[in-house]
Amino acid sequence: MLRWLSVFSILWLAACTQIDPKPGDTLPKGIQLIEASQANNSDIKIAYKKYRLENGLTVLLYQDDNAPLAHVDVTYHVGSNREEPGKSGFAHFFEHMMFQGSKHVGDQEHFRIINEAGGTMNGSTTKDRTNYYQTVPANQLEKVLWLEADRMGFLLEAVSQKKFEIQRDTVKNERAQRVDNAPYGLLSERVDEALYPREHPYSWQPIGYIEDLNRVDVNDLKAFFLRWYGPNNAVISIGGDIDEQQTLAWVAQYFGSIPSGPEVPEITPLPAQLSKTRYISLEDRVHIPLLYISYPTVYAGADDEVALDMFSEILGGGKNSLLHQSLVESGKALSAGSSHYCREMACTLSIYVRANPQAGLTLAQLQQDVDQAINDFAERGVNAEDLQRVRSSLKASTIYSLESVSDVVTQLAFGEIFFGQPLYISQVLEQFKNVDDKQVQQAYQQYIINKPRVVMSVVPKGQTQLIAGPDNYQPEPRQLPKHQHLDDNQLALREVTDNFDRSVEPASGPAVAVKLPDLWQAKLSNGLQVLGTSEQATPTVTLQFRLAGGSVSEPAGKEGLAKLTAQMLMQSTQQTLAADLADELVELGASVSFSGGLYSQNINLTSLTETLPQALNVLEQRLLTPAFDPQEFEREKARHLQSIEQKFNQPSWLASIASQGLFFGEGSRLATSSYGSRESIASLSLEDVKQFWQQHYQPDGSQLVAVSNLSQQQLETALTPLQQQWQGKASQAAHLVAKKSASNNTIYLLDKPGAVQSVIRIGRSAMPYDATGEYFKANLMNFNFGGNFNSRINMNLREDKGYTYGVSSGFGGFKDGGSFVISTDVRQDATAPAIKELLTELDAYSKHGPSEQELAYMRSAVSQQEALAYATPSQKASFLMQMLAFDLTPEFVATQNQITATISQSELQQLAAKYFSPEQMIVVVVGDKEQLLPELKKIGMPVQELAL
Repeated sequence: MLRWLSVFSILWLAACTQIDPKPGDTLPKGIQLIEASQANNSDIKIAYKKYRLENGLTVLLYQDDNAPLAHVDVTYHVGSNREEPGKSGFAHFFEHMMFQGSKHVGDQEHFRIINEAGGTMNGSTTKDRTNYYQTVPANQLEKVLWLEADRMGFLLEAVSQKKFEIQRDTVKNERAQRVDNAPYGLLSERVDEALYPREHPYSWQPIGYIEDLNRVDVNDLKAFFLRWYGPNNAVISIGGDIDEQQTLAWVAQYFGSIPSGPEVPEITPLPAQLSKTRYISLEDRVHIPLLYISYPTVYAGADDEVALDMFSEILGGGKNSLLHQSLVESGKALSAGSSHYCREMACTLSIYVRANPQAGLTLAQLQQDVDQAINDFAERGVNAEDLQRVRSSLKASTIYSLESVSDVVTQLAFGEIFFGQPLYISQVLEQFKNVDDKQVQQAYQQYIINKPRVVMSVVPKGQTQLIAGPDNYQPEPRQLPKHQHLDDNQLALREVTDNFDRSVEPASGPAVAVKLPDLWQAKLSNGLQVLGTSEQATPTVTLQFRLAGGSVSEPAGKEGLAKLTAQMLMQSTQQTLAADLADELVELGASVSFSGGLYSQNINLTSLTETLPQALNVLEQRLLTPAFDPQEFEREKARHLQSIEQKFNQPSWLASIASQGLFFGEGSRLATSSYGSRESIASLSLEDVKQFWQQHYQPDGSQLVAVSNLSQQQLETALTPLQQQWQGKASQAAHLVAKKSASNNTIYLLDKPGAVQSVIRIGRSAMPYDATGEYFKANLMNFNFGGNFNSRINMNLREDKGYTYGVSSGFGGFKDGGSFVISTDVRQDATAPAIKELLTELDAYSKHGPSEQELAYMRSAVSQQEALAYATPSQKASFLMQMLAFDLTPEFVATQNQITATISQSELQQLAAKYFSPEQMIVVVVGDKEQLLPELKKIGMPVQELAL
């Protein structure tokens, strides 16, 4: 079931009927209406229309005028499953190439045009599909369709060997950052190599093998594009505040003349088959041993899929699951769970166990516990409570996912691309209604119990005694076919004939009207300050509480207490066990979570409107009557300690903590992780937690934001039982004291032996947060330097030099201070050159600031972003909490817009001169000292070694 939760955005639990187009509707030439579907539900109406062009392009339209935006998703039915052995990574590589310009769109212009329009964009590649998506103000829709059509029909005219080589370097950097240099990063690659034979396309990952990209040239990529990226292998899904007739006219104009590609064969399911269990292992730069077990099962859409989903939920889907009760509650593991993940060709049911090093158990011993839990299912089976819990979760997930236009649009494409049915989820919902214990037991017997599987052990380097079993499997060596070079004349380019000039970028439509949410304020009888809005379209409630506390309020030597206290409030209460509360929330379709920030203790509640009273009852139990059970405390404290240990294996975390300590001083709270240190956590007692809870979880003086479809009166009525029971004066907000002790213009090197990449942070301390003063203006100044994809430093290090997967910069601020930071991960051999380039860019920008052209670009981009700012409950809640936390009135938005429209180049240059001087910067590098130190010394800055 877990892999369907992202799909539940499509449909409310209402039937859909086919309807005829409205009388008088005239379709553009070459477009056929395939079906029109509308939801028969008075509260939530999700309707779509499906069209097809003569060239095979499928078009899905979905109207939603709750926000002045449009979302466009183009999904191609090509993932790594269409690749050939020896040519892995092509689909993912094209995800990069499709942003590099096309015949009528210049290099990097796709990013620039979308950014300048105030939009967002990205792409993603899986084993089964590739998609490209943009969200823009609604008046920019034609521009997006022009861009997407140009790269569908005219990409190859702009593809060059140079672009190919630069993006190949970028993909190498991405793989190094996400796979080779990341803890557990090789897990999926190793497991899939053991599950599938070499010729099976699921045996490799979408990012591919670097050796394959090294042995091919640009014409191999062009041939792959010509084979798979035609309109007949694509679905374009468009949603938001759109005019359907105008949208269809634009689709016909820009896409209609693009010729079809070759016929696309159906994918044949090919689940993995194992004759015996395969044991594999990996020594990695990790602290927590990991056991990962993967069973081959069926394929997406198979009859037994839902039954296996249900089994996985019972085995490892929550706190009452067999795995959690056996392994986590006992303290043997920090976490454990299972999921049934389905793809087009094959599914796998996978189990993970993160061992608790303090328990002193091997992965072989933990595997015995896993096997016992699997065996226990035969007697336990599926009961009525299981079925009800899963169905309730399904209903809630559906409603929550309807909150976003982009989710609805993308998942309509999902159903269409894989099943030819945008509302395919309706079949899944029906299957979940009908699944019973007998079906689940049959699937369990057929695919799980005593069946061969892959058992993977990931252990810290030098600790092979912890593995689950001796390795008994090695994948066959890769047999790479000899590379056959393709000449240009072997590429069958598709010619497009038009009756208009595609080189003319469409003009923007009339400016959209952006309306701030209507707000209401209240102060409850217990002193809680409330700011709310009732403009939520779906029947859901989002509540966010902010109470004075956080890391800055921790006593000296008790760092991490704020987070540990929040963790304890997620455990059992005096009335109910933690596992039963978790099940109750699932059945309610709600969540209640506690967390600790820098200045505050935070409580988040989301629920369906109809189950809000019950969800508030769970919140009240957790908040007011926690059990503070000593056994739970020791377990959570141990988990907390092991999480800290694991973070020391994460280079980016090391770089961030080191930077904060250097910027704000060794004695500052920011010099230590918000999780605390080994020593501080070890010293904490349950009494410390109780005292922190009593001091910082009080209502009088605290704040709440509420986003719902309820009126102010209705919400206040729902909160009445809580405010009657919850009484007390909140503590005073503490302040952060910064005592900088580091030297500027110095490189600090933290050794990470064997690292294949270097993590770089360049920055300095800066101003506190403000909404309309120097902080806001400084981020406007930074926009062109490092604040968007087309920024100077990203174009330099990623697109020109190929040093990195990405680099960005920005100002971060809070009440008592702030910082400016440049962040990037680079190839090891590019570490010193990258630092030199960044310092050179800082020097130039500090002297001259942004150009007039860059100023105009920034104004256009920032001023139009507001159209996307209030589209979801989480966005609205963040906006409201920003107002409460910094005592702002709604007028600050208009002031920001005025500043953006009128700030001068000279004022931005003055800010650049003040904050961007290279001599003021501190450079932090986390990487392999043996390889880096000689080159770093050549930069001409002092180099100091650092340890955490």
